[in-house]
Amino acid sequence: MLADTRQNAGRAAAPALMDSLWQFVTQYGYWAVVLGGLVEGETLLILAGFAARLGHLELPAVMAVGAFMGALSDILLFSLGRWRGKQVLARWPRVLRYRRRFNRLVARWGMLVVIGMRFMYGMRWAGPILVGMSNMSWPRFLAFNLVGAALWGFLAAGAGWMFGAAAQAVLADAHEVQGWVLGALVVLALALAGWRGWRARQRRERDARAVSAPGALEPIALPARPAGPLPDQ
Repeated sequence: MLADTRQNAGRAAAPALMDSLWQFVTQYGYWAVVLGGLVEGETLLILAGFAARLGHLELPAVMAVGAFMGALSDILLFSLGRWRGKQVLARWPRVLRYRRRFNRLVARWGMLVVIGMRFMYGMRWAGPILVGMSNMSWPRFLAFNLVGAALWGFLAAGAGWMFGAAAQAVLADAHEVQGWVLGALVVLALALAGWRGWRARQRRERDARAVSAPGALEPIALPARPAGPLPDQ
């Protein structure tokens, strides 16, 4: 009951939040892109791409600034994992929840995980920290991180620009275009939030089953820089 109430409240607040973010992007321009790339994620970058379509910003600059700040954010998190990994795990044990998934991804995709982790739910912050705790060298991380950040900036800002282009092809009035695009982004945000909530609930159920399994509570050794993927539970 409480979860349903919170979900309904979130749905009601989503349009107002999206409108506030849009006002933030149009008022602060590239500074909003800096914040989006460094802290917030793809929402501000998508809105900045839409703003570029309407003539408020330049699309190549939005992509470049977003990619650069996204790469800088991951470098800072990688450094945190490399030099303060144990302290991070002690302070934010929630990062451990992503360790098994990280190990599976590394075993399957190798270094491509560094490129794709910014697109994965839950790995935007935990991923670079966990990579920093591995034995990956700085040059390799920087190379793959720059590729991933460039791809992320291009796709996120390009998606916002394409939303605007599609709406302008159908609608003539600029205010109507803005309303439809922001409405579509609200719907996508709600769908993404629902999917993330479902995934989080599934993950909690798996964690609960793992904890109840024999030997699940045995102590785990967590070296600061293991020789490969982080040791699994």
